[in-house]
Amino acid sequence: MTTRSFEKRRVAQTDLAMTTLGLGGASLAGIFSAVPADQARATVRHALSAGINYVDTAPQYGLGRSEHLVGEVVREASPRPIISTKVGRQLRPVDPAVQDKGNWVDPLPFDQVYNYSYDGVMRSHEDSLQRLGLERVDILYVHDIGAMTHGVEGNKPLWNQLATGGYKALRELRDSGAVKAIGLGVNEWQVCMDAFDLGDWDVFLLAGRYTLLEQTALAPFMTTCIERKASVVVGGPFNSGILVGGDKFNYAKAPDDVVARVRAIEAVCKSFNVPLPAAALQFPLTHPAVCNVLPGPRSPEELDGILGWWDVKIPKALWSTLAEEGLLAEGTPIPGGAA
Repeated sequence: MTTRSFEKRRVAQTDLAMTTLGLGGASLAGIFSAVPADQARATVRHALSAGINYVDTAPQYGLGRSEHLVGEVVREASPRPIISTKVGRQLRPVDPAVQDKGNWVDPLPFDQVYNYSYDGVMRSHEDSLQRLGLERVDILYVHDIGAMTHGVEGNKPLWNQLATGGYKALRELRDSGAVKAIGLGVNEWQVCMDAFDLGDWDVFLLAGRYTLLEQTALAPFMTTCIERKASVVVGGPFNSGILVGGDKFNYAKAPDDVVARVRAIEAVCKSFNVPLPAAALQFPLTHPAVCNVLPGPRSPEELDGILGWWDVKIPKALWSTLAEEGLLAEGTPIPGGAA
């Protein structure tokens, strides 16, 4: 296939230059429905051959399966892409008969234990290198810290682990050159604001909170990222599928008000002859803090669909019309000025 010439954006103050489109590794591990291993590997190869140079994975995805699959392809790749994985969950062997599989269809035989401590971060980093079969990863994200995953009370002792040891481990790994960037990988922007109180971060992988449908992260989070010279990778650009014709929003059935908003946005897109998914995919990059948009295709064919949307030329007037109709939050950066 033809290798595209993607725009690259620098990650914070690091020397990492990331293509503005990346590949998320969660779906490849078989969430909700199975993905054959050959298909998963083919999807990673397809992304790299298309010119994408950033792949994200995590121990949670398939309970180790995603890291194994990504590593098998990346080890053969030249040049090697930028790789991120995550800390905060350690995998412990378990009898598959009593395993908590969660939403993973065919995970590896492990249970996950939350651990954001100094030792937990160091061990998680080492374990990920083992599963990937790589000598290094470029970015480490603290995975799913926050009230959305753990509840307000449940998060307090875990946050204390990060504050009293986990952040120190991440800083040591970055300062020693073992990794090039550190950040959080979460679904809520509020915990990222809390993280700024612990010290400096390079990049946040934020899923679902800065999309064509929802700009709740705009202020104070995105504005603080600009001030603190931190970058943002936008995960979940389709908000669990509602922006590509599905009925899910935030991993559940979309409420009526969300459906109505999607229809209004889609009507504007149709008036400019732009597919809604194309606008959704490209929208986050209008913000100067965003360095990458990270969808999660399950197959080479799905990736081809994403690349097709990526290639759609979007007129600046589409964004300004959305702003004029009150379909973007006030202050949203768009070409030609803020909403």
